[in-house]
Amino acid sequence: MRSKHLIPNLLLAGVCCTVPTAFSQNAVTFTSAATLNSPDALAFSAGSAGPAEPKKPITFDLSAIDKSADPCTDFYQYACGNWVKNNPIPSDQVRWGRFNELAERNRWLLYQDLQKAATSPTTPLQVKYGNFYASCMDKSLADKLGDKPLLPLLAEVGSIRDKKQITPLVARLQSESGVAVLFEFGSVQDDKDSTRQIAIASQGGLGLPDRDYYLQTDDRSKKIRAEYVEHMTAMFKLAGDTPAQAAAEADRVMKLETALAGASTSRVDMRDPDKRYHMMTVAELETLSPNFAWKKYFTDLGLGNLESLNVATPNFFKAVSQQLSSAGMDTWKSYLRWHAIHSAAPYLSDAFVQENFHFYNAILAGQKEITPRWKRCTALTDKQMGEAVGQDWVKQNFPPDARTSMTRMVKSLEASLNEDIKNLSWMTPETKEKAEQKLAAFRNKIGYPEKWRDYSKLTVERDDPYGNYQRAEAFEFHRDLNKIGKPVDEKEWGMTPPTVNAYYDPNMNDINFPAGILQPPFFDNSKDLAVNYGAIGVVIGHEMTHGFDDEGSQYDAHGNLKNWWTPADKKAFDERTDCVVKEYGNFESVPGASLNGKLTLGENTADNGGLRLAYMALMNALAQEGTAAETKKIDGYSPAQRFFLSYAQVWCSNQTDQIARMMVKVDPHSPGKWRANGAVQNFDAFGKAFGCHTGQPMMPANACRVW
Repeated sequence: MRSKHLIPNLLLAGVCCTVPTAFSQNAVTFTSAATLNSPDALAFSAGSAGPAEPKKPITFDLSAIDKSADPCTDFYQYACGNWVKNNPIPSDQVRWGRFNELAERNRWLLYQDLQKAATSPTTPLQVKYGNFYASCMDKSLADKLGDKPLLPLLAEVGSIRDKKQITPLVARLQSESGVAVLFEFGSVQDDKDSTRQIAIASQGGLGLPDRDYYLQTDDRSKKIRAEYVEHMTAMFKLAGDTPAQAAAEADRVMKLETALAGASTSRVDMRDPDKRYHMMTVAELETLSPNFAWKKYFTDLGLGNLESLNVATPNFFKAVSQQLSSAGMDTWKSYLRWHAIHSAAPYLSDAFVQENFHFYNAILAGQKEITPRWKRCTALTDKQMGEAVGQDWVKQNFPPDARTSMTRMVKSLEASLNEDIKNLSWMTPETKEKAEQKLAAFRNKIGYPEKWRDYSKLTVERDDPYGNYQRAEAFEFHRDLNKIGKPVDEKEWGMTPPTVNAYYDPNMNDINFPAGILQPPFFDNSKDLAVNYGAIGVVIGHEMTHGFDDEGSQYDAHGNLKNWWTPADKKAFDERTDCVVKEYGNFESVPGASLNGKLTLGENTADNGGLRLAYMALMNALAQEGTAAETKKIDGYSPAQRFFLSYAQVWCSNQTDQIARMMVKVDPHSPGKWRANGAVQNFDAFGKAFGCHTGQPMMPANACRVW
């Protein structure tokens, strides 16, 4: 599945998710992962002083523990208090945590590879990704070119005189220039038949992070909308508008995007597979949305024979058609012009880059300084050519024994989940049998793909940074479209090897662990079992549990959207997930910003289930070693205590107030504090390990449990 709607590095929350089977909410370009600013091209050349090597994260950090805190009152403060105090947010970040520590180190290691490829490549593939990185680093060239790379797109927008020309222009912007305009289109596995790859169209085309930014009436939302209009106005002026023209264009865009936002499906509803699955013939789509020339659009994309597709958000496409009828040509030209500018801004001169950073990072996210250019160029190269640079990265940073150890741990967690299913008191044998069948069908991907992606058809020029971005986006867009109607590639990955994250894919029914996360603080062969099971073990259990959370539980062993629950079991399951929804809905990220229990339900269920499964696997492993292993203390802590401390320390973090408030609207993950406290307070083994008593905050009388 291809989606440009995923929040990039600056929002990295770790231990990801159930990969959605439809596109997410809307496209936003955040500068921390994509914009370009100083230093000059290849300023850190071979032999010169480059950025300092980040420290290697450690697994189980005794210095992080705040022993003045009571673990039974606030375990996060106990496990992470000193870490939080001693690790302020760097000025080029909006969130800083253990995931970020590792991500920074992985990025630095990847940067080393890219520097070598840019200056002294030894293979054709290194020449290609080295040139991509080198062109990205060339600030002098970007400043010299100014807005010239953007002018052809603006000329295309300016040349249209009739609304009939909007359709082919949208197709051109999406497929050849990487402009996330109007809606999302791509391929996806069919929810009802996971063996086939189908086309999907879904909502998109908004410049703010979520539809709620346009619709909510609180003072903060109003202020952000006003600042967004100011930002668009500034960008239009940089692109040649007079102040009056720029203000008028920004106003028109805001009105059109507000109309589209009003017809967009909420993020909570987009988590419901049934609410994002609407198979239609092309003729039915044309009837639904008659003012957009769909047959022309598909023909222009090389899909003239397309017969049907999943229209994930029908009401949105009704609104698109209505706006094509009611909004004037000036409005549509301003909208298309804006998204062309917005998409290109990170790759143009410094004035565009700084204005883009000012709104999307400084205002929306609270970032103080723009991320250094080498970091952004490294992240961009990984994003666009991840399986090219990843081939060399894993050779240096992912030894075979790590893969072997990880495979062994996955098997132990699978055994725990099987045991958990068999012993559930609320599930009938009929449903248990189906759950066991699904677990038995799990596929595990560890480290990196068995088959690397072929980039031979991607053209990269060392002196064309924006052109390289456009061609990379076009390459991926057409690679994705080419899957429509073809057999599903079950070995394909959705994350690049250096990524510090993991995911479960419901259609594939597989769990995926990139090499990037299989390092300290998550995985360290030199540490004891308790520490590793508390960190990477819970990550494994988290992804497994996604196969049985409120979304994953709707898919069968073959990855099809199919009910395998008895009515009584489904009712019991819903009662348990409702408990989690209410519990987490009472947590606050920052004062006045409560978590959305429904939006975060899948991740919270996975955190709680993953913690239990990993603990079961640890106890089983220790039992095999004998009683001494179960009670042996290290650094003054028992294995059970070290397990829970290791888990909580994964989530040690700081974040800006702005990003915290954004995340409660757009992020399906809870903040680190509640990923730690929320899970342990629902698990009685934690209370026993730390001598808590019923009624204390971390050992409530009425805990929630699904798995």
